[in-house]
Amino acid sequence: MQDAIDWYNKRQAGLGARFLKELKKYYGFIKKNPEGAAIKYDITRCCPLNKFPYMVHYRFDKENSTIYVDAVFNTSRDPEIWKDR
Repeated sequence: MQDAIDWYNKRQAGLGARFLKELKKYYGFIKKNPEGAAIKYDITRCCPLNKFPYMVHYRFDKENSTIYVDAVFNTSRDPEIWKDR
């Protein structure tokens, strides 16, 4: 995430902080609504950020009430990269 924050800050001062704030907002949404995002890959759910071209890929273990964030992926990149993870 630091690379993304640095990249945004190079584009505009403070933009990296806005990206991080947006990401934390969606982490909060996922924490409150772990089954709120659509399942895209097997058991992996994807929650797109609204203001930035990123998507949080995560799994929810309902039995243990645990959320595993697998990736925060730039949706402008080749989606085949995600399949290799």
